[in-house]
Amino acid sequence: QVQLVESGGGLVEPGGSLRLSCVVSKSTIGFYDMGWYRQAPGKQRELVASITPSYKTNYADAAKDRFTISKDNAKNTVYLYMNSLKPEDTATYYCNRISNSWLWGQGTQVTVSS
Repeated sequence: QVQLVESGGGLVEPGGSLRLSCVVSKSTIGFYDMGWYRQAPGKQRELVASITPSYKTNYADAAKDRFTISKDNAKNTVYLYMNSLKPEDTATYYCNRISNSWLWGQGTQVTVSS
């Protein structure tokens, strides 16, 4: 069974930065469109960034110009670099395939607060 392990979250002040990592085991991310999602309390999970096998990226409007998704196929790891963080970015962040998602991991909590 594919496992997703997200890490790198934490408490950061507004304007700060974080780098999230997602290690995927028992599958190969290079074959799939991969994405970072987030879910805030009381809200639906939303896609914030995606990356294709050919490294084409796409971002939700809320993430454009602040977040960067990347991947290392050799390490089977997807990253999300987040800059200029805002309180509204507070959420649990998850990674997964865009289509036919695997079982979701536990995510990593990002809290933006002064």
